[in-house]
Amino acid sequence: MASPNVNFATIPASIRKPGKYFEFNTALAVRTLAANAQKVLLIGQRIASGTIPANTLIDIFNDADAGKYFGYGSQLHMMASAAISTYPYLSLQAIAVDDAGGAVAATSTITVTGAATAAGVLTAYIGNDLVNVAIANADTPAIIATAIAAAVTARPDIPVTAAAVAGVVTLTAKNKGTQGNQIKVSTSLNNASGIAAAVVAMANGATDPVLTAALATVFTAGHTIIATSLNDTASLQALRTHLDNVSNSMEQRGATAYAGHIGTLAQSTTLAASINSGRICLGLTPSSLSLPFEVAAAFAALAASEEDPARPLNTLPLQGIGIIPIANRLSRTEQENALANGVTPFEVGPGDKVQVVRAITTYTLDPNGVPDISMLDITTIRTLDYVRKTMRERISLRFPREKLSSRTADKVRSELLDVMVKLEELEIIENVELWKSGLVVERDSQDPNRLNAKIPTDVVNGLHVFGGRIDLIL
Repeated sequence: MASPNVNFATIPASIRKPGKYFEFNTALAVRTLAANAQKVLLIGQRIASGTIPANTLIDIFNDADAGKYFGYGSQLHMMASAAISTYPYLSLQAIAVDDAGGAVAATSTITVTGAATAAGVLTAYIGNDLVNVAIANADTPAIIATAIAAAVTARPDIPVTAAAVAGVVTLTAKNKGTQGNQIKVSTSLNNASGIAAAVVAMANGATDPVLTAALATVFTAGHTIIATSLNDTASLQALRTHLDNVSNSMEQRGATAYAGHIGTLAQSTTLAASINSGRICLGLTPSSLSLPFEVAAAFAALAASEEDPARPLNTLPLQGIGIIPIANRLSRTEQENALANGVTPFEVGPGDKVQVVRAITTYTLDPNGVPDISMLDITTIRTLDYVRKTMRERISLRFPREKLSSRTADKVRSELLDVMVKLEELEIIENVELWKSGLVVERDSQDPNRLNAKIPTDVVNGLHVFGGRIDLIL
């Protein structure tokens, strides 16, 4: 059979002037796979002191930038701090939402009683932030409360404001809405006798913003990982819709998202069931002092730190996230329950670091309500997204202006098979030789200008369980 003609992009076949004409063809230059750099987006509430308005996408390079852009102690500032602490080399962007109209800020009180009979220190935990207040002998409740309020005010990164009146400190969440109810407040006294400090927990925060406008703004921005400050059903379902839309076969910008939960196992499994998404992870750190949006941001940064889509996140730590109290740590049975119900459990590992047990999605049931493990691990969808990306880029590079002839399908199949072999070399997919007969590229029966392909993809699974039997020999 005769060899096909050489195709030129810029040298026409009709020229008659003698000469030696050469053009450059870069379509065959790239033989490697596409890079898998991760682009992270944080979505959270700002406060009025921030310089960047809501629904404006902006790059974040450090904690100070986030504080300036969104207000120190805002949700989005704290999320950026948590993300950067976990993985400083992020490609990080953020978009803010304003507090909802008519929203109410959560409040807490610390009531000081008695007069100090010895010098000491009052220690207050506000979320995962520690505030120490020196107490002198004979200090009155009014003096001590004023000192507590001043110490809180001196820490702009803390998520509350403070005011003192007649021995009572009122703490008010900087962002309005239900997230403020989850800020934990506690006090302890060291050597300061004669006084007491009673805490009323943060409460009464109400009405969260909606994410619709922010998600619409970033629709075409190409983020691969998203963390949201809001972990209610409506917000996560809106995020699920966004992920499905940007990741579908038309848009092809595959993305995953991460949310945090610091409530009970039962609450988190109920929430996961209402999401049921193969692209969303819900991380559970029950009763952690860190806030859910800090957990979400750190979890997202952790995922971004691993560019190999098939490699599990097991045992990797969330830097700076408050440890889970001993009384609230999940037992082996509870961890199994979480993993069976779409919740990613975290545990406290060596060095008191909060670390991933196994990163799974909230997807547990297929559309018919049948249990389905096809999208159990977040690595599965991340691997499929990467396989699609590498194959799409290869075909785009090799065939930017290709004619569709009887030879074209074989050429396309050859390139797809080459990509599959390279993916197997990186242990992202496997058994290419076994499945390659199922790689089909054929002309469409209705559209004469279209090729269709069926690409068998055996993704590499994570090594999560090892079983061994020890035989006793006497």
